Amino acid sequence: MSNSSLKIINGRIITPYRIIPNGSLLISEGVITALSETIIDSPASKTIDAAGQYVSPGFIDIHIHGGGGSDFMDGTVDAFLKIAETHARHGTTSMVPTTLSAEKEGLLHTLDIYQQSLHKNNQGAQFMGMHIEGPYFDMEQRGAQDPRYIRNPDEKEYREIIEYAGDSIVRWSAAPELPGALAFGSYIRSKNILPAIAHTNAVYEDVLNALENGYTLATHFYSGMSGVMRRNAFRYAGVIEAVYLLDEIDVEIIADGVHLPSPLLKLICKIKGINQIALITDAMRAAGMPPGESILGSLHNGLKVIVEDGVAKLPDRSSFAGSVATTERLVRTMVKLAGVSLLEAIRMMTLVPARIMKFDRQKGSLTVGKDGDLVIFDEDINIISTILKGKIIYNQSI
Repeated sequence: MSNSSLKIINGRIITPYRIIPNGSLLISEGVITALSETIIDSPASKTIDAAGQYVSPGFIDIHIHGGGGSDFMDGTVDAFLKIAETHARHGTTSMVPTTLSAEKEGLLHTLDIYQQSLHKNNQGAQFMGMHIEGPYFDMEQRGAQDPRYIRNPDEKEYREIIEYAGDSIVRWSAAPELPGALAFGSYIRSKNILPAIAHTNAVYEDVLNALENGYTLATHFYSGMSGVMRRNAFRYAGVIEAVYLLDEIDVEIIADGVHLPSPLLKLICKIKGINQIALITDAMRAAGMPPGESILGSLHNGLKVIVEDGVAKLPDRSSFAGSVATTERLVRTMVKLAGVSLLEAIRMMTLVPARIMKFDRQKGSLTVGKDGDLVIFDEDINIISTILKGKIIYNQSI
């Protein structure tokens, strides 16, 4: 047997279809090679006795800004690594680092730092490509996005950014009703970048046009988007209603129990269905830190915020400013407040985001042939161990 093999025994193994009691699995050279209802009769260089705890696919966060006192917009390799390590302690094994609205130069610098961080990230969640959130947003729906940087899509600018980035960018969020936003969506989709609807005052017709031009994901559903509205006395369906009506559009939700209360979590599950909902933290730098003052975005020119009631707010408390959630909190919230099963909550935290981002052949479920990314947690979804490609990157007690 290879020196880089790991066997886990006596775990409640969560597969896409069921929970196997007293199950075991084998990871060899970073890949799952066996899964069994009994102890696998094969040697391994290391064996973990899960002692009846849950063994789950590693959590996948496709929208995250920071944690542990750092933000991806800080523009340093140390910040990227700190965030990856912080969230690994909470069960995240894969993440899509996310920017905020910024000038072109700031985005290009962040992309540089992302590339520099890839080969140095040995103890944190794996980076799966960048998410550019902004700056092509509706000013009225900007939320905590800095108004200094909000602007319409600029073809010359986004083509330059994408050419510069190579394959580093995997998704880009924008308001589809803006001038040039449909051409933008079509172009980035042609470059294998996922266009997502965000910070938008669109109506149903705008969203339908967006769908036809490649937009198939609603960024932090309900947050920063229009609902039913009146224009010239006539009532129009907004983005929220459009996303419910259009089955082809997936949603991601900040399931921290604050951005979306229990009735809305239940409504989203009832209408969209488990298989179209990805859980995200949208976490800013204060995730994993004590309450108090913090900064959203770069330390150099970010926005001051205050963390209280389990969420980050603008100082005047007029708007939320990103969450301070971690992925295990999302799973816990969905089970307790949305009334879904643990199996369903795990699917929304693993296989669904992997499918949306098109890396579900590698990740998202405990299946033979996929990466050996997993977490071990107890009845209350407290993380015990986090394992990435068969390597333990966080260990509480086992």
